[in-house]
Amino acid sequence: MDLKDIKRAPIVFALIVGTFVAALNETLMGNALPELMKSFEVSAATIQWLTTAYMLVIGVLVPVTAVLQQWFTTRQMFLTAMSLFLIGTVTSAVAPEFEVLLVGRIIQALGTGLLLPLMMNTILVIYPPENRGGAMGMIGLVIMFAPALGPTMSGLILDELSWRWLFYFVIPLGMFSIILAAVFLKNVSEVTKPKVDLLSIGFSTIGFGGIVYGFSAAGEHSWSEPEVIYTIAMGGVSLALFIWRQLLLKEPVMDMRTFRYPIFALVTVLLVVLMMTLFSSMALLPMFMQGVLMMTAFKSGLILLPGGIANGIMAPISGKLFDKFGPRVLVIPGLVIVVVSLWLFTRFDEATDTSFLLTVYISMMIGISLVMMPTQTTGLNQLPSHLYPHGTAILNTLQQVSGAIGTTLFISIMSGGQNHYLSGSHAPHSQPEIAKALQIGLNNAFWVGFCIALIAFVLGLFLRKVRL
Repeated sequence: MDLKDIKRAPIVFALIVGTFVAALNETLMGNALPELMKSFEVSAATIQWLTTAYMLVIGVLVPVTAVLQQWFTTRQMFLTAMSLFLIGTVTSAVAPEFEVLLVGRIIQALGTGLLLPLMMNTILVIYPPENRGGAMGMIGLVIMFAPALGPTMSGLILDELSWRWLFYFVIPLGMFSIILAAVFLKNVSEVTKPKVDLLSIGFSTIGFGGIVYGFSAAGEHSWSEPEVIYTIAMGGVSLALFIWRQLLLKEPVMDMRTFRYPIFALVTVLLVVLMMTLFSSMALLPMFMQGVLMMTAFKSGLILLPGGIANGIMAPISGKLFDKFGPRVLVIPGLVIVVVSLWLFTRFDEATDTSFLLTVYISMMIGISLVMMPTQTTGLNQLPSHLYPHGTAILNTLQQVSGAIGTTLFISIMSGGQNHYLSGSHAPHSQPEIAKALQIGLNNAFWVGFCIALIAFVLGLFLRKVRL
């Protein structure tokens, strides 16, 4: 098929609708966890599996998508992904018990894990390098805006309706996405059907799955638990074996030759560092607002919404500017804004004004929008077309894994600071002391986030425009 004859707008629209539904679902459940604990009579440790299992499945599945995209057409992959997502949503909506709800979430995650790399790879195929920034910016609008919308929307729904409406609401959106794709989505990828190395898939599953599970378990229990130590160690060894095997194979599951391209390698490290900061900040800020400023879940979600809107508006703008000026003009100022914002996070306390918090968060999200899509597009532009599926799979996998690691690391630092303060307190069970301890723990975590953001800034100084 001649890609010049393809009508890009309907394809991108179909991808955007599907991606919006999947991305929205990632944060829609957050405010519902306390209600679900009561509804199913389970503990906080058990209910967390609804998010942990979701991240675990995506972390395991995304590496395999590089091979799947070479075995199945664009339409087959997208329609399968959205069908799985819809089946999981319906299963969750009617779940009579917790185990069924968990199965529904896992099926949803299977769809999401297939969808995200497919979306990025399709954009790379149908757009020439000089126009990719704008297209990736449109996708970035959805990827960042939908998760920011999730907590506010779920808070609004839960105030008036039962938690099941979080899934009922998504069902028609999923059906619309499938119908749209069936009508407009075209096959744009090349199906080569390479040999599938099952041993590599096994190493990948144990490696990425073990690391994500281990860090999630550390956040739930402690770093000294044998379960945590052994799982992370097993994941690390399996991941090393996976990388070693990819270097030996003629047709690897995830081609490590992408790292021979220096800008792609730099971008990968930069995004890992940045995503650790972003995911963890988005997890810690609601804790600060609800635990220190004593806001409701709905109000805290409402305060985060303008940041998501600002990020969404800026994503396509930064994409267009990237096409015109290249990455450095956007990425370096964006990283400066992120660094300054995280430094201001360390100044938050019980007297913090809501408008100040809102301003700092919006600033950080604008900074993120100047960095994310331009950086990814720069790295992927350096790769030859046959490595696009591998490049997108690597970036999506490492973003999920770094998000899980960053969130757990920051929450562990927060908990450590909180416990240290309470251990020296004369009234450790009083509400003011608990709030003060949480504030100190959060400040410690944000200082670490500030240091990590500084590393991202230094890496960003080495970024340059790729010669196409």
